[in-house]
Amino acid sequence: QVQLVESGGGLVQAGGSLRLACAVSGGTFLTYGWFRQAPGKEREFVASRRRSNTGTYYADSVKGRFTISRDSAKNTVYLQMNSLKPEDTAVYYCAAGAVVTRQPNDMLYWGKGTLVTVSS
Repeated sequence: QVQLVESGGGLVQAGGSLRLACAVSGGTFLTYGWFRQAPGKEREFVASRRRSNTGTYYADSVKGRFTISRDSAKNTVYLQMNSLKPEDTAVYYCAAGAVVTRQPNDMLYWGKGTLVTVSS
């Protein structure tokens, strides 16, 4: 029933920008978030927000560069990524849950991910 589908990943040069989209179907949730997993590393928190426009949270590593937003009419969550760095290279996952959290374990539903590669 519930599906999250990410799109917008690709190959960009350092300093460039990408906008990821997460199309959600089958319901609405209290919290939406983005997580990423780099090669050889654990999945980590990137950004999250309530389905309303209150309460946004960012990892220190992306604060000031990334922005999470949601279009309620389309039930789509976005991650605008600016000033990309090689260390941002990872598979980015969209997630939905019932609580405000920075822990991947607390999220209820996940997309399959979209790959972002940032070259030097």
